[in-house]
Amino acid sequence: MANPIYILNGPNLNLLGSREPEVYGIETLVDLEQRCVRKAQRLGRTVDFRQSNTEGDLVGWIQEARTNASGLIVNAGAYTHTSIAILDALLACKVPIVEVHLSNIFTREPFRHRSYVSQAAKGVICGLGGLGYELAIEAVAAAVSDA
Repeated sequence: MANPIYILNGPNLNLLGSREPEVYGIETLVDLEQRCVRKAQRLGRTVDFRQSNTEGDLVGWIQEARTNASGLIVNAGAYTHTSIAILDALLACKVPIVEVHLSNIFTREPFRHRSYVSQAAKGVICGLGGLGYELAIEAVAAAVSDA
């Protein structure tokens, strides 16, 4: 079987379902993971779903994805707008990368309109809640099939 699609989630995503449900929805991180596993299975793929509040963990996992993943989906949370370290790791990762956000970062505070992750991503999906993760899985699976 092909390498899994890594799905990496950044800070505070462990609080999904209870943190600002009017912005992020009521799905928990566990709900979101189950949704991703089901979507990947329907496409004949697997996922490796992870979350950390620590920037170094995310950088390490991105580096790991270089050889162990078929593609990468990243919701870097607040690090999206601040982390050059994550950008550098993503630029060194040659698998297809899709950036995803539950909320529409472009309708929120101005500091959220800038994404370092976007500079390395094949595409960006935002504002569609959990459906965005499913669409990102489809996009990565299609990119891997086309390669």
